[in-house]
Amino acid sequence: MPDRTVSVTDAARNFSDLVNRVFYTGESATLVRNGVPVARVVPAGPPITPASLLAEAWGRLPHLTPAEAGRFAADIAKARAALPPPRDPWA
Repeated sequence: MPDRTVSVTDAARNFSDLVNRVFYTGESATLVRNGVPVARVVPAGPPITPASLLAEAWGRLPHLTPAEAGRFAADIAKARAALPPPRDPWA
């Protein structure tokens, strides 16, 4: 959807309408002052989580014990062994 061009004055007078258009329709708008683009109003993207917070959260998650990890690896090996051998699609 192309950007809508809105004067800064109109954006200020109808700010709630502008925000609703952006939120509900996904439309974005370029704000202009004296014909010069000065800002854009765009839909918010998904929240961004810094890697430092993800690393901190990782430490608080439950981890497999060595015995559980061994059983998990054995289950994967058993499942892989039950698969048919790969077929060469070019043969």
